[in-house]
Amino acid sequence: MAERVQQPPAKRLCCRPGYNPACRQGQRAGGVLCGGPGSAPGGSGKTHNPESLLDIAARRVAEKWPFQRVEERFERIPEPVQRRIVYWSFPRSEKEICMYSSFNAGGEESGTSGENHEETQLPFLRGVTLLEGGWVDNVLQVGFHLSGTVTDPATSSQPEIICSVSVSFDRCKITAVTCSCGNKDIFYCAHVVALALYRVRKPDQVKLHLPISETLFQMSRDQLQKFVQYLISVHHTEVLPTAQKLADEILSTNSEINQVHGAPDPTAGASVDDENCWHLDEEQVQEQVKLFLSQGGYHGSGKQLNLLFSKVREMLRMRDSNGARMLTLITEQFMADPRLALWRQQGTTMTDKYRQLWDELGALWMCIVLNPHCKTEQKCWWLKQLRRWNSVDVCPWEDGNHGNDLPNLTHSLPQELLHKGITSITNMEGWVGHPLDPIGTLFSTLTETGRGAEEGANTCLDLSAWHSDMEKKVSGDLGPVPNTVGESYVALAVETALIGLGQQRVMPDGLYAQEKVCRNEEQLLAKLQEVELDDMLVKIFRKQAVFLLESGPYSGHGEIVHRESVPMHTFTRYLFTSLLPHDAELAYKIALRAMRLPVLESTASSGDLSRPHHMVSVVPNRYPRWFTLTHIESQQCELASTMLTAAKGDSRKLETVLESIQKNIHSSSHIFKLGQDAFKIATLMDSLPDITLLKVSLELGLQVMRITLSTLNWRRREMVRWLVTCATEVGVYALDSIMQSWFTLFTPTEATSIVATTVMSNTTIVRLHLDCHQQENLASSARTLALQCAMKDPQNCALSALTLCEKDHIAFETAYQIVLDAAATGMSYTQLFTIARYMEHRGYPMRAYKLATLAMAHLNLSYNQDTHPAINDVLWACALSHSLGKNELAAVIPLVVKSVKCATVLSDILRRCTLTTPGLVSALHSRRNSGKLMSLDKAPLRQLLDATIGAYINTTHSRLTHISPRHYSEFIEFLGKTRETFLMAQDGHIQFTQFIDNLKQIYKGKKKLMMLVRERFG
Repeated sequence: MAERVQQPPAKRLCCRPGYNPACRQGQRAGGVLCGGPGSAPGGSGKTHNPESLLDIAARRVAEKWPFQRVEERFERIPEPVQRRIVYWSFPRSEKEICMYSSFNAGGEESGTSGENHEETQLPFLRGVTLLEGGWVDNVLQVGFHLSGTVTDPATSSQPEIICSVSVSFDRCKITAVTCSCGNKDIFYCAHVVALALYRVRKPDQVKLHLPISETLFQMSRDQLQKFVQYLISVHHTEVLPTAQKLADEILSTNSEINQVHGAPDPTAGASVDDENCWHLDEEQVQEQVKLFLSQGGYHGSGKQLNLLFSKVREMLRMRDSNGARMLTLITEQFMADPRLALWRQQGTTMTDKYRQLWDELGALWMCIVLNPHCKTEQKCWWLKQLRRWNSVDVCPWEDGNHGNDLPNLTHSLPQELLHKGITSITNMEGWVGHPLDPIGTLFSTLTETGRGAEEGANTCLDLSAWHSDMEKKVSGDLGPVPNTVGESYVALAVETALIGLGQQRVMPDGLYAQEKVCRNEEQLLAKLQEVELDDMLVKIFRKQAVFLLESGPYSGHGEIVHRESVPMHTFTRYLFTSLLPHDAELAYKIALRAMRLPVLESTASSGDLSRPHHMVSVVPNRYPRWFTLTHIESQQCELASTMLTAAKGDSRKLETVLESIQKNIHSSSHIFKLGQDAFKIATLMDSLPDITLLKVSLELGLQVMRITLSTLNWRRREMVRWLVTCATEVGVYALDSIMQSWFTLFTPTEATSIVATTVMSNTTIVRLHLDCHQQENLASSARTLALQCAMKDPQNCALSALTLCEKDHIAFETAYQIVLDAAATGMSYTQLFTIARYMEHRGYPMRAYKLATLAMAHLNLSYNQDTHPAINDVLWACALSHSLGKNELAAVIPLVVKSVKCATVLSDILRRCTLTTPGLVSALHSRRNSGKLMSLDKAPLRQLLDATIGAYINTTHSRLTHISPRHYSEFIEFLGKTRETFLMAQDGHIQFTQFIDNLKQIYKGKKKLMMLVRERFG
């Protein structure tokens, strides 16, 4: 702890009202060793004498009475009595010294081997090292004051340092410390620890003197004068100014010092008015907390603050009044944190880590105000403090609902239940998630007590009287109270946890409060899982499971729960796995009851009580803000998966679990996961497939398909593929069934591209070991599905339908006719070109030509779309027409001229048509091919040539409208291509010359460009 350089001025004034000078004669002025005659037993001698009555009385007085009260009570106190009181007033336990000199609790660490460097740097352990190394010297106790020197041995980085240390104490507590090392910290430095432990461990080596005022009373006037003069002579540079000032005041009759009876003595112990508490440097506590808060979440500041909170808990556990004092100092700094005002101004919430620190702060204050050992005055003062802090604007609100503002649900209950005497279905306050964590605390207390008892005395309790009394009080509300006679602490801890976890409680408001409910539940379950179940605990589990099912509004497993009550999925999964080996029926009963999630359910009619999962919704149109709903649904899914796994091989249970899943789980992703889990369990490699579980998996997959059919889901394709795989494992009838009802499960695209294609694959046929007849039946269903899909969605399914129907002539012709019927209205040129290329690939060039012409009718390429993706399709269509013959080419060119306005594309088509003779396909039959190239002066190429020249002219004017100098060279190259096209005509040279002249005349303002045109084209 930060040591002050100077001791605080002594509050107490010492004098001897009944002092008799004659008593000085014959008394020793020197000191004696603490361990001299009459010292405490347990010294170095081999024999142990009974403790004297003087030591017994002196020890009790030293623990409870301030020394001033002793002096006031007795007119004269014999010197031996004073010595024993002074001796016993120093702390005798190292536990408190350790608490005030390290974060770690307990004194056991003094024996650690020092393997951890951080631990060895703790002040307490360093102090132990200094003591055991013999670095403590000149130890002197004068009354209630201990002093000495402690040497820090030299190291490679610093020389030897000798520190002067002094300690004041009262009633077995260290009340003040000073050390010349100058270290600033919350805890005592290692030098203070070394000196204090020296006094605790080696009391017989400490020379003890009575308070200095007692020694002065024994001196004559000459002795006093000699004493003062020697003192000033030895320390004249330090005390001379103070000595002269005091002398002047004493010699002045009217001075303030002469108005007071007696004089201060720092070695005389505490006065009656002094608070008896261990030394705590308040300034350093405030500075350290302020520093940690200013660091935000960096440098382990949160860890340091949690260590401070742990220190407060340690103090409270030891009933040290500094616990509340230290927490007050911490709270003041938390309230002064500038981030609170900033967050309030910005309307943002504090971080989760910071919120946890505030939660711990609140929990500690509840521990303090609920402490039954505190006095009424203390509680009143704390209440005043808490009200003052609460009135500050920046004081954060508690993010949770722990008040009594829950709705009265009586009016929303069915009348049948009201007639049974049920008038409430919620508890006002949840124990799990409560800031004070009562269940977790009680569980830990009982288990820790049980461990301690197992190491020592009997672990059983006789609570029969308590049981009979409690049974009378609560049996009407909670059912029969369990018989706790002879039960162990661990059994009581487990039962407490089960009661708390099964309590029906309304979900609190706010993200953090809801996360805290989940976190506390998981922490408590983690503790429960560390307990090994024996026969007694199994009985408790059975008993509590029955109570939870029958306890009505108290239980979260009751027949009716509040719509916004915390779900029981996580707890019930643990309960289910624990009960399953011992009572499977009960395990399934409670797990199925817990599967419900009322917050997602619609309002049930008040008269419908036939279903066990009947819900009551108080506010049916209000969807509460459950920030942890995703986590809750995942836990619901985990519970269902656990039941499915356990029910493998039991058809009745599997059917029951399936019904519960279909009724209560609303998330498609979680149903899909359950289906996958069931499929994996059913098809384990080391066993034969479980057909019942496979059917459950299939049913879940079908439900997913129905849920996601009309909604967007990024995993939809994965779900469809998995369903087909699952149906394949079930058998051919399952595949046929999903194809027969495809319209309720799949989109047309999914049905053709995934379902039907997979069904007709060789892999499926081999997997199912189908004979020819079965293959044909399955293929027929797939073709029927494909044609239905093509009719419903020809744009996306026509090509798949054609592919699937290739081996059946009638079906293929039907699919082709569907394409033709849809081509005029429902299909785009891209889709038609794709199908046309497919037809050519399959050896139907005329059908491909037909579809290509239909596609051309939908196409429109403007003059500047020279990189359009359809260009390749246009070139392919023209090449196909050219290969079929002159008539086909003549038919397609008007469509090209109408649809394509891009000059470069038209010129490319024109050149391709002039390079070869049309009718390459017909040439194989030696019929329609004349062997001559087509003339550009005659149809159909003349029309194409004119259209190309016109396109170049239009494009040229369009480019010149907004041309910039950096595009001049590119434009000149474009004119070069234009001239090549013009020259393909007989009078092309003349036309091009006229065209250039017109350009020079129209765009004569673009002088530089026209100069480039003249240089290139004249």
